[in-house]
Amino acid sequence: MKLPERIDRAAGGLAADAALYGLSAVFALVTALTSTLLPHRAWGAVATWGYLAAFLVVVVQLLLRKPAFRRELTWLAWGATTLLPMVVQSVQRAAGRTDRAQEEVLVAEHMGERLAHTGTPYLSREAITALPTGDQLLGYSPYQPGMAVFGLPRAAFGDFWWTDARIWFALVTAGALIAALRLLRDQVRPLQVATVFPICALTLATGGDDLPVLALCLLALAFCVPGRFGAAGLAIGAAAALKLFAFPVLAVLLILAITQGGLRRFLPGAIGLPILTLLPTFLVDGDAFVENVLRFPLGHGVVTSPAQSPFPGYLIAQAVPGGRYLALGLLVTAGLAIAVRLLRRPPRTAAAAAYLSGYGLLAAILLMPTTRFGYLMYPLALLVWAGSLTSAPTFSRPTGTTPPRSDTASYNL
Repeated sequence: MKLPERIDRAAGGLAADAALYGLSAVFALVTALTSTLLPHRAWGAVATWGYLAAFLVVVVQLLLRKPAFRRELTWLAWGATTLLPMVVQSVQRAAGRTDRAQEEVLVAEHMGERLAHTGTPYLSREAITALPTGDQLLGYSPYQPGMAVFGLPRAAFGDFWWTDARIWFALVTAGALIAALRLLRDQVRPLQVATVFPICALTLATGGDDLPVLALCLLALAFCVPGRFGAAGLAIGAAAALKLFAFPVLAVLLILAITQGGLRRFLPGAIGLPILTLLPTFLVDGDAFVENVLRFPLGHGVVTSPAQSPFPGYLIAQAVPGGRYLALGLLVTAGLAIAVRLLRRPPRTAAAAAYLSGYGLLAAILLMPTTRFGYLMYPLALLVWAGSLTSAPTFSRPTGTTPPRSDTASYNL
C-alpha cells in the first residue's frame, strides 16, 4: 500500500478526518480575523465553530476506536460550515446588508434579470462603457448563458433570502453530489473534498457559482464508471452550459466516450445542452456574448478582471514585457501537449479521465494571466475523485448472459 493510502486509511480514516477538520478550523479562524473581504470574514466567524465541533467528534471517535458515521458527520459538517453561514448571509443581505455576498452572486442575479427582460443575460460593450466607472465591472457576465437560471428566482419573486443565487447553487450542488456518491457507494473522502474542504465551503457560502459546475463535472465522471454515457453527457453538458471551466473535462470525456463506444449516447447532452442555451442568446446579440465570455476574461474588456492571484501566468503577465502574450503562449502550449497526450494515449477509464482533467485544469489555472486561488478546487477535487473512481464498483444490467449481482464470484469489486 502506498504512503498516501496508508495515511488516508490510518485509524479507519479518522486520523485524516481529524487533520482535515482541525486544520480547516484554523483556516476559518484566520479568515475571520484577517480577511479583507467582509463576506469571507463572516463565513469564518460561523464556520470555525462547525469545523471545531466536527474535529471534537472525530477525536472522541479516535479515543473510542469507532470509525462510524463518517459520512453522516461530513454532511452535518457541510451544513454547519457551508449551508448555515450561507443562509445567515442570505438573510442578512435580504434585510439590507450590502457586504454579504461576493460579486459573482450579483452577476448571476443580474444575468437572470437581463434574461427575463431582454432575452439575453449580457450587456453589449457600448452599454458597459456607458455605465458609471464604478459599475462597469459588475456590468460584465463572464459566464455561459445557463448561469442566468440561478438569477431567475430573484428576478421573478424579488429580494428574499431564498431567492439568493447561492441557495440555488447549493441545491444543484447537493443534488449532483448525492447522485454521484450513490454511484460511488457513498465513499467519504470524495464527499469531504467537494463539501467541507475550506476552499469549497468558503466559495459556496460567499459566492458559489463554481460549485454546481464542479459537482456536475464530478457527476459526469461518476456516470462514466458504469458506462452510462448518455447521463454523463447530460451532466457535463449542463456544466458546460454554466461555465467554460467545464469544457476541458468535456473534451476528455468525449475521448473516453469514443474509446468505450459511447459517443452516440454522450454527444446529444454534452454538445446539445450548451448549444441550446447559447443559440437564443447569440441570436439576440452575439457580440455581447463574445465581449463578456471571451474578451473580458482575456483582458480585452472595458475594465480589467479582479481575478489576479499570484500564479505563474499572472506573474509573467505583470513582470515581463509582453508577458500577457507569453503567458497565453505557455497556456496554449500546455493545452496542445495535453491534446497530444489525449490522442496518443486516450483514457480508457473514468479514473484516467479524471486524472487528465485534474492535471490539465491545474496547468491551465497556473498559466492563465487572469485567475483566482479558489479555482484550485477544480483540479483538487478531480484528482481526489480519480482515486475514488479507481476503486469504485462497476455496474451492469443483468441479462440472459449476465450473472446477477449476488454472484460475487463473477465480479471483481
